[in-house]
Amino acid sequence: MARAATTSDAFNAVAEPRRREILELLAFGERSVGDLVLKLGLEQPSVSKHLGVLRRVGLVRARRHGRRILYKANPEGIRPLHAWTKTFERLWEHQLLRVKERAEEKPRQVERE
Repeated sequence: MARAATTSDAFNAVAEPRRREILELLAFGERSVGDLVLKLGLEQPSVSKHLGVLRRVGLVRARRHGRRILYKANPEGIRPLHAWTKTFERLWEHQLLRVKERAEEKPRQVERE
């Protein structure tokens, strides 16, 4: 089966590591393309292209401020990603509980010896 284009939905868009990096930076507030270029060490056309994809799938919003365009993460667009990862929360909690139980077992075994 052919793979979906990375621009078709939020899940495919964040499959690209650079787009995830951009989203992480935008989670802390608005940033211009120039600021993202400096933070990421990428060329401006590359950052603009990634922002375009993120905007098309609804993960990022943009607003004009004078001559600059400022980008920020769109919480509503990110909601489906969060909901999907929340499906696995019980699994993660279970794994952490097992690690805790094992960590607490070790000292007891040493005390018995």
